[in-house]
Amino acid sequence: MFNKNTYILTALAVGLSVVACTKEETLTPGTDGQTGDGSKERFVIAALPIGSTGVADYLLTADTLSKGTVSTKGSGIEQDGTYRYYITHKNRFFSLLYGQGNPGAVTTYTLNAAGKLEKVSDFQAETVQVFTTVQDDILTVKVPRSGNESASFYRINADQSKVVGEAQVNIVKLAGNGERAHFTWATQVGDKVFAPYMSIKGVSPDVFGTSYPDSAWVAVLSYPGLQVEKVIKDNRTSFIGRYFIDGLAVDEQKDIYAFSSAVATNSGKATSTKPSAITRIKAGTTEFDKSYYFDVEKASGGYNLTTQLYVGNGNVILTMTSASEKGAYAVGKRLAIVNVYNQTFKWVDGWPAATEINTVAARSNYTPLDGKNGYLGVTLTDGTSYIYQVDATTAKATRGLKIDGGSIQGINRLTYKATQ
Repeated sequence: MFNKNTYILTALAVGLSVVACTKEETLTPGTDGQTGDGSKERFVIAALPIGSTGVADYLLTADTLSKGTVSTKGSGIEQDGTYRYYITHKNRFFSLLYGQGNPGAVTTYTLNAAGKLEKVSDFQAETVQVFTTVQDDILTVKVPRSGNESASFYRINADQSKVVGEAQVNIVKLAGNGERAHFTWATQVGDKVFAPYMSIKGVSPDVFGTSYPDSAWVAVLSYPGLQVEKVIKDNRTSFIGRYFIDGLAVDEQKDIYAFSSAVATNSGKATSTKPSAITRIKAGTTEFDKSYYFDVEKASGGYNLTTQLYVGNGNVILTMTSASEKGAYAVGKRLAIVNVYNQTFKWVDGWPAATEINTVAARSNYTPLDGKNGYLGVTLTDGTSYIYQVDATTAKATRGLKIDGGSIQGINRLTYKATQ
């Protein structure tokens, strides 16, 4: 039987935090860490000490991701409690403790005038499986896999660092097929929230199995009321995203691209008959665009996508697994670039060989949304960790910042006004 806590440990080991920078709040970086408004930027890297058990992440800071070294040894801010995940909103860095079913601490940081992390609040919130930015809030979702039939949505105001609202969604009624709707992630689309979900049995011994492996669903919710207004369905792919993995990307035209790994299972066996593919929901609509279908599995010669990082101008960085590596919770060690506009596919040069890689960060990656650059964390089999700069326009990766003594769990960006 699949155990959620076991998966959480695995997922955290490969990077459990989301890209913490939305297009609206991204400032164009200048030279020497300067931004367009005269502020300075720093990057916050969460790293888990290598070779230790039962220890917490350390928060490290760096002026650049492209060179240098930072270390977990004798530096950084140790987090209170293990199993953390991270998100940035309104120029605040949020560290959320996964309480394994119990409420966990949410710690908020900013950068002071000296460019150092400074704690500004610490409060308790429910353990959740989904966390994202919507308007002025961090939206979190607690999704029960069995028992309780309602998912709980919580609105955490990013400026106030406190819960300001909540709502319930009956996931059995939402699924409408005798199973349960299990949200994989949530994304702001205009004034709505689009929340893809997979259908799961929710019954031991096959809790995350499904009798519906070849359908995709996206619930459309109002905001801030969080009432389900519609379910968008498509039978050309399996479900969108994966457990704890974001499967939607919104481009500059507000079109929504949906990424399916095709990893549904039933009784422990892979049952998706659809290929790993990308579909689209056009801006201003609540239907899948039947004229658009990008078969990534065919374009890659039999590989399936596992995570996606949209960097702008239609360019997306994908992690990929081969047919033999494919699994519901596997994170690919090969890297590829796709352009969702012209449906091109390229393998990335300069990225470590799969045999050299221990783990690739699943969602702890950063992009300035410039249409070109993405920064991904990787831990090699020799125990060293690096952030690689990936140029999506040339499909080339360059080794950058080294993380000494730790595996990368999160890459985030904050700005500050320096002391004169």
